[in-house]
Amino acid sequence: MIMSDYQATIGLEVHAELKTRTKMFCDSLNDPDEQHPNVNVCPVCLAHPGTLPVANKQAILDVIRVGLALGGTVSEVTKFDRKNYFYPDLPKGYQISQYDQPLVLGGTLKNVRIRRVHLEEDTANLTHVNGGSLVDFNRSGVPLMELVTEPDFRSADEVADFARELQLILRYLGVSDANMEKGQMRIEANVSLSEKINGPSTDLGANFHDKNGWWKFGTYTELKNINSFKAVHDAVEYELRRQEEAIKNGEKLVKETRGWNEAQQKTVSQRSKEEAHDYRYFPEPDLPPFETKEFGIDRLRDELPELPEAKRKRFGNEYGLFGKQLELVIAEPELANFFEEAMSELRELDALIYKNHSSLILNYLTSDLRGLMNDANVDFGDLKFSPENLAHLVLLIAKGSVTSRQAKDIIAKMFATGADPEEIIKSENIGVSSDMGEIEAVVTAVIAENEAAVHDYKKGKTASLQFLIGKAMAKLKGRARPETLMDLFKRLLDAA
Repeated sequence: MIMSDYQATIGLEVHAELKTRTKMFCDSLNDPDEQHPNVNVCPVCLAHPGTLPVANKQAILDVIRVGLALGGTVSEVTKFDRKNYFYPDLPKGYQISQYDQPLVLGGTLKNVRIRRVHLEEDTANLTHVNGGSLVDFNRSGVPLMELVTEPDFRSADEVADFARELQLILRYLGVSDANMEKGQMRIEANVSLSEKINGPSTDLGANFHDKNGWWKFGTYTELKNINSFKAVHDAVEYELRRQEEAIKNGEKLVKETRGWNEAQQKTVSQRSKEEAHDYRYFPEPDLPPFETKEFGIDRLRDELPELPEAKRKRFGNEYGLFGKQLELVIAEPELANFFEEAMSELRELDALIYKNHSSLILNYLTSDLRGLMNDANVDFGDLKFSPENLAHLVLLIAKGSVTSRQAKDIIAKMFATGADPEEIIKSENIGVSSDMGEIEAVVTAVIAENEAAVHDYKKGKTASLQFLIGKAMAKLKGRARPETLMDLFKRLLDAA
């Protein structure tokens, strides 16, 4: 719990690798899945003398689209700058980035103000082994979007929620997979505790006003090496507790960079925090400033896809989804598209059934089908059957033509072959039997073969009834509805 005279003040810097075909300033492939080191490299991204950068137009378009999606303002004129620092993962001894004229200014997400969104190049990868370091330049020069927020967060929960929503937006726009475990999205949190003051004062240093009054900014620490949403949440929460404890004990906080130690569940000091002037920014001489109007800003804005929040509202209104169900379908753009296409097909097949079976379609997508996809390591683009096939299967279930147990087998066949469910039903000779004589004969045989279970049922052990139903279902190969079997067993057993 934060002391009443203090409040959490948190800002984020989020880096996301863009999934362009090539790197930011050269023609080397941008392939995050390349396992062999130093394969996707060239003289430009290795910083050989005399090489010149050429900006990747697609990366610029991607960052502009992100800015527009967040309601930001695209700068009319923008430029690249050199950010100078020396580290083994930076082959040139500087990074091409953007400083005072970023591509995008402003915007909001989840009531958090966006300060800027700019474009730069990623660094190489360092692997530390046996007291030394190995450098892999495959990532060097990959287009990297950086988004900087204002210090508007007041809790670790708000930080994690924002990060999840931003990841979704990047995926809906198709500009980044933003997989945190693969390092495609990296979050740095600037965390401090602001002290309550009576009013604005230049004598007290930087201060700000919100609905709770006037506050003086505290000393912040920058948290790095965060590779999951849980880690983001836990690191921020720990750091707030650490700073609060330090203030209570009269300790002086210092501006520093701290890493998150997952094993120890704590932040650890790494180095003192650099200021902007430490990087000696100056305009990149090999890349002149350029106007953004040539990229067709209005057209890009008009072509933006439906974003997660708008889709949430529409899916809630149109399909009656809410809570965890809604978040489950929104969380994956491909799943959301497949679901919606299946619902559209179901409406064409039977408007009445369509109204009441969105949950059933979603259940098959996220349970049975998801299991098959995970086992085969495929995504929705690799499926052999169509949303229309899934809608057809749900229609057959709703009409009682197949049981839910049979549907599991049918969807497995659809997954393997791409066949329509009715083709599978005919070829496999499955479906719900309408021959009550056959069903009653099977029930009678099961009763005769399972005297112990019959005895238990008569003694009041209702679980034995499910056992008998299972035996009958096996004999019938699923071609009977469970409720039909239950009624028959009860009638025959109670009459005996």
